[in-house]
Amino acid sequence: MKMRPMHRGNTKNRKIRYAVVGLGHLAQVAVLPGFAGATNSELVALVSGDSQKARKVARQYNIDRIYSYNQYEECLGAGIDAVYIVLPNHLHSVFTLRAARAGVHILCEKPMAVSSTECREMIKAARDHKCKLMIAYRLHFEQGNLQAIRMAQSGKFGEVRYFSSDFSQQVVADNVRLTQPTSRGGGPLYDMGVYCINAARYLFRAEPEEVIGTVASVNSPKFAKTDEMVSVVMRFPRERIATFTVSFGAAEMDRYSLVGTKGALTAEPGYEYAGGINLKVQVGEKAQTLKFPKRDQFAAEISYFSDCILKNKDPEPSGEEGLADIRIVEAIYKSVSSGKVVNLGKYEKSKRPSMAQKITKPPHSKPKTIDVESPSGEAA
Repeated sequence: MKMRPMHRGNTKNRKIRYAVVGLGHLAQVAVLPGFAGATNSELVALVSGDSQKARKVARQYNIDRIYSYNQYEECLGAGIDAVYIVLPNHLHSVFTLRAARAGVHILCEKPMAVSSTECREMIKAARDHKCKLMIAYRLHFEQGNLQAIRMAQSGKFGEVRYFSSDFSQQVVADNVRLTQPTSRGGGPLYDMGVYCINAARYLFRAEPEEVIGTVASVNSPKFAKTDEMVSVVMRFPRERIATFTVSFGAAEMDRYSLVGTKGALTAEPGYEYAGGINLKVQVGEKAQTLKFPKRDQFAAEISYFSDCILKNKDPEPSGEEGLADIRIVEAIYKSVSSGKVVNLGKYEKSKRPSMAQKITKPPHSKPKTIDVESPSGEAA
């Protein structure tokens, strides 16, 4: 069945029709509820490898179109405008390519893919088939995070000199983040490290020139396929440094700091979607805490992507943004293997997040979930 053409006339009341691909924890607690707040978007189909779970979730959201992974092409050809891919990391590329070949727009969760080669293939496929491709960096639309960017660029802290971040959680042994090996996108660097990499890049407004990384793991079957934790140093132009540590075997921690010649800020939490974001700002002897209440960050990013489709705009964050992070992840693992500093070479990036992208959507209530648990093992 061929996809029904989009209406090209008045887009005022037009809604982009989505299929959500994957019904894991993130999809159920955040992505699916987000459609209620995205008034230019409509959830019309679900794609899952678990038919029983899919039927239950479909009833919850009044969805009458359910497809298995083997029926993905059938779904893509049945009037879908866009897909939101919420699958394990190693499946992002293949499901993006299949959507692009069908002429369907793609909103893909981060990390974009497990290699820069896959990222480039995704970008090319979207371009060749005239599809929009956006990577789901939800913080690019969140007011608290964008305020940190604006202050960093305003000169409020003088010349920004270094960035540091700590991001960790205790992940249960049977979670896909640990059962998939690093070569397939498992482990804390792909899952959590991309937040730290992305934050350093948009706060410094630049791409790192070189990186060095190291890993450490306790002797436990839990970390047989992935690293327990990864620490990284990135050198940026103008002699600036970014450091971070991510871990799947430490107490929950979620913060980043940016320090300049005249002041500093600390975001704690810094990467949160289930709560608000707090910015602790210090300039000289003056200190204040800016509190940004919980918002529906997923409704915001879905709304933004739909608007890009409706108005034929190129999204930011694009596939190039996802590639920018994955090329750094690859360089970090190269450094881990060699024990040496790895030079990244130049990477040109014209678009970066700014306050112009702020979208505020009210939070939704905690949804009922079906047969999923959080990465830490808590019932969702």
